[in-house]
Amino acid sequence: FFYGGSWQSGDRQTYQFVGSALAAKGIVTVIPDYRLFPAVHYQGFLDDGASAVRWARDHARQYGGDPSKLFLVGHSAGAYMAAMLALDNAWLGAEGLSPRDLRGFVGISGPYDFLPSRDKTIAEIFSTAKTVRQAEPIYFASPHAPPTLLLHGTSDTTVYPRNSAKLGERLREGASPVEIKLYPRVGHLGIIGAVGAPLRFIAPTLEDTAAFIERRSAP
Repeated sequence: FFYGGSWQSGDRQTYQFVGSALAAKGIVTVIPDYRLFPAVHYQGFLDDGASAVRWARDHARQYGGDPSKLFLVGHSAGAYMAAMLALDNAWLGAEGLSPRDLRGFVGISGPYDFLPSRDKTIAEIFSTAKTVRQAEPIYFASPHAPPTLLLHGTSDTTVYPRNSAKLGERLREGASPVEIKLYPRVGHLGIIGAVGAPLRFIAPTLEDTAAFIERRSAP
């Protein structure tokens, strides 16, 4: 699970509630930290993400997991990271892996089609990309994408739901298995907060994520 924070903030301790909730569903969960801007640009945190995936696969059995049933999940900026790792072969390829090694990808309120950005900091984070196409998940949608679940709140004004709609449309065009679930009146933070027990009335984020992982884990 990759957390969000506009690629500028966040730490794994804050998201222990996500790990605990998924673990309670029988899902071994790894929540890695990764370098943030301004220490690195977007290539740096994607490199870190790919390294974390490699570590998770190599150590899965040590924690009771199955390395053949590997899923990437992310919220917001973390959903961007999970999407890039799942769709652009270059990042996992550098670690001797491939998107074909993934059983699935779950994107929660992720930005997949957002460049160029009017936000000066976001623009700077991605300024090291040669072209927009090099840095946006939507341009890497292909028939080889792993099964995908996209969750988004209709009241999200931080990352607009059209991001999930457009990525889903592009994946369907390539005949990739994709599901999109839009939660009415749910915002950007509420959708991930709903994973925690006190706020599960807000949205079925946990149930939908766990059900997708269970279905896609089947032989």
